[in-house]
Amino acid sequence: MNLITNPELKKPSRDGFGKALLELGEKNPDVWVLTADVSESTRTHLFAEKFPQRFVQVGVAEQNMAGIASGIAACGKTVFISAYGVFSPGRNWDQLRVSICYNDVNVNLHASHTGLTVGPDGASHQALEDLSITRCLPNLIVMSPADMEETRKAVHAAAATKTPCYIRTSREKTPVFTTEATPFEIGKANVYHEGKDVAIFAHGIPVYESLKAAESLKKKGIDAAVIDCHTIKPIDKDTIVKYAKQCGHVVTVEEHQINGGLGSAVAEVLAENYPCPMKRHGVYDTFCESGSARELLKKYMLDAEGIEKVVEKAIL
Repeated sequence: MNLITNPELKKPSRDGFGKALLELGEKNPDVWVLTADVSESTRTHLFAEKFPQRFVQVGVAEQNMAGIASGIAACGKTVFISAYGVFSPGRNWDQLRVSICYNDVNVNLHASHTGLTVGPDGASHQALEDLSITRCLPNLIVMSPADMEETRKAVHAAAATKTPCYIRTSREKTPVFTTEATPFEIGKANVYHEGKDVAIFAHGIPVYESLKAAESLKKKGIDAAVIDCHTIKPIDKDTIVKYAKQCGHVVTVEEHQINGGLGSAVAEVLAENYPCPMKRHGVYDTFCESGSARELLKKYMLDAEGIEKVVEKAIL
């Protein structure tokens, strides 16, 4: 796998969204972008500056944004809408369900500022339920890329599907550890670390933290596989079952509630195909505190050290 072992470059995954929009805008005159008064925060301002005639600033009106996007898509355009995850899909779920998914139109949702690492903004802005409310919707592909480069690829992949997609990104600067050559395919998980004792399935920021945990576990004689489940729906059933059989123990790690997210998706696959010991790790049915991203990752045991401890307890 093409990975940077000790990356010095740190960028928020939302930067990959902004970069990809510019690339798509150059190639495809049918790409349109809408946002809800948060253009700089979601990096849509880059597209707006270069292609103002294809950019719509709807203001603080996420529900209207979804409806407008559905209408533009119905005219044959490829549309991206972007806001904070707590507001889109948090506030416009009905419009997402009826106007976009039911009509199966080419609208792609980008949710920035998801997870608990929005930090000082506190519980009101920490989108920890967005995967639960999106992966249940018919016709909707759900993705949570691990870094800026993977996000860029996810955006290009979403544009090519011609069906509704949801892409989850974060505000926090994190290592860009994948490369342009790293494979990306919707519905196909990436195995970033091989192992035989426990399989760690993760998405978003916890992927890199899980890789660091795996290196530390290896020194203790625990061989952990780390799998990047960047696509939550459709989930990669074959890879999940393969590594459950290979390792015998499964741990899921996510910056999301343990209910309804990746942990639930993996549990569903294993329950129907290969039941085995499993631990879901993430946010345990609670609203989180304010603090820096690093402080919160540590408190909720979603940094490398915390993940290491959770994995050890799960298999020993």
